[in-house]
Amino acid sequence: MQTQKIIDHIVNWLKDYALKAKVNGYVIGISGGVDSGVVSTLCAMTGLEVLLLEMPIRQKEDQVNRAQEHIADLKKKFPNVKAHAVNLTPVFETFEQTVHEYAEGNPNKNLSLANTRSRFRMLNLYYFGQLHGLLVCGTGNKVEDFGIGFYTKYGDGGVDVSPIADLYKTEVYEIARGLDLIESIQNAIPTDGLWDAERTDEDQIGATYPELEKIQKEYGIKAVEDYEGRDKEVFMIFDRMHKAAKHKMVPIPICDVPEEWRA
Repeated sequence: MQTQKIIDHIVNWLKDYALKAKVNGYVIGISGGVDSGVVSTLCAMTGLEVLLLEMPIRQKEDQVNRAQEHIADLKKKFPNVKAHAVNLTPVFETFEQTVHEYAEGNPNKNLSLANTRSRFRMLNLYYFGQLHGLLVCGTGNKVEDFGIGFYTKYGDGGVDVSPIADLYKTEVYEIARGLDLIESIQNAIPTDGLWDAERTDEDQIGATYPELEKIQKEYGIKAVEDYEGRDKEVFMIFDRMHKAAKHKMVPIPICDVPEEWRA
């Protein structure tokens, strides 16, 4: 992997896009994970205005600490970087209490609330983006965005640009090493941070990112009968999640009205 070429390419792409869009730069949500760590650094390298937002909602201490450590490191290295910490816990808890009666006993309650956390963060990103003339920069990678759809529709999937969406998760970690991000970010175990109880991505998915990447590279070429053992298990996980998340990956369906009916 030609890490430096990829880094330079993405930085130039981000800079060119922002200049053509006539905006001041980018706003990025910082979670304490490797994806947001890499994306925020690439944005900072453009020299444009960059605003980092830490947006905890009942967040785990280690996630908060990593986010704050990364923000401090980036601000020290790049004078064009600013940051705000916006505690969204009170907003989320008010919402949770308001809708509680409608979800009592519903098996989808916890997942709905988890996705709501992500959507509150999206609202916050666009609020600050509009205040300062910034585009919302996405942090999704290739497996999450186009493989298993492991993101929240109109949450972390609600962005203006996706600079690392063509990179696999393992490649994002390589970029993190190439950018010399702080060790806690480089070694962070992937988690979406949307649950009160700690749940890593692997816990939720049932497979590791390297396992998923192997299947994604062969998906559409090989079928389930071409695999055996663990590979077959991961294929079935990937296939199920990919099909279930198709609605996130394709344009919103439009009901076409025949032209002759318009007369």
